[in-house]
Amino acid sequence: MQPTTESPAPARSETRLVARWDLDKTYLRTEFDTVRDLIRTAVERPDLKRSVPGAAALLRELKRSGARVHILSGSPRQMRGRLEEKLAIDRVRYDELTLKPNLSNALRLRFRAMRDQLGYKLPHLLAARARDQYVAPSPSALAEVLVGDDAEADAFVYSLYADVCAGSVDAALLARVLDKGRVYSDQAELALSSQRLIEPATVVRHILIHLDRQTPPSRFREYGPRVVPFYNYLQAAIVLCADGHVSAEGVLRVASELVQHHRFDADALARSYFELVRRGHLMESPVEALSRALASLEGRLPTLNELGAMVDLLGRSPAVPGVPPEERAIDYLALSETHRAGKNRRRPGGH
Repeated sequence: MQPTTESPAPARSETRLVARWDLDKTYLRTEFDTVRDLIRTAVERPDLKRSVPGAAALLRELKRSGARVHILSGSPRQMRGRLEEKLAIDRVRYDELTLKPNLSNALRLRFRAMRDQLGYKLPHLLAARARDQYVAPSPSALAEVLVGDDAEADAFVYSLYADVCAGSVDAALLARVLDKGRVYSDQAELALSSQRLIEPATVVRHILIHLDRQTPPSRFREYGPRVVPFYNYLQAAIVLCADGHVSAEGVLRVASELVQHHRFDADALARSYFELVRRGHLMESPVEALSRALASLEGRLPTLNELGAMVDLLGRSPAVPGVPPEERAIDYLALSETHRAGKNRRRPGGH
């Protein structure tokens, strides 16, 4: 069985990064906790949909760097036209857009599939990896970054995906996880058949989790240092810059959008950096690179004063890196019980 991605297979190229990106609460400010929320989201005009501050800017920077962007969303396929129009309004280019077949699930009485993320996202991720690994000279040459949110099971599903790709979760364990997670048989078949095609390689360095619901970052420490919770997209851009996927100029362009359109000032930008460092997610200072980038952007950004003040604050108050989350084995069997059939969804204010 092949996934329905509604996009052509990628051509062979020298792409070295694939960014797999969720939409709801990661790119779009959406609510879907009630039927009323779902209806309102479905009929809302594209120009009225609100983006998470800085998300579009960072996606543009990833494309500028040559990354392949795969949007994998739980939004229903019936919203494709509206979502494509919204992405166009925000000048976001992407290579693949995969949406959830919720109408088909409803007609087939597969109601738990309408909420479940393990049985939806993991098979599509593995099938995409099995195909995308051929766009690079070798599987290890094609890195990935995964971006999700704290409202669903993204940290769990993405971590499981990363360990399947690395070969540390074998077919037998994957089958048990899928069974315990009550994944439908056709979804499990797709995941397992795709897993057999993947050449093992450590390709996912970071999983970025947007703290849309202000979940305490400490709640994600069980996933180890690979999972980086972030409050705003300047933090995400800094992590990707440290990984070599976004330029220092790109970080400043993301910061500029936050200043220009979302009322961030130099203090708020600097605090975002220091908070990330205190949690142990950044070991090297980007100040020198940002200073050089600031000089190269002279006269090309309307927010240079605020950006200069931010860089000055970072230089005058060096941050002491905190202790990063420790590497640990993840109990995927226990987590599949926690997240199965959409139990991972949290109501506003829930934990």
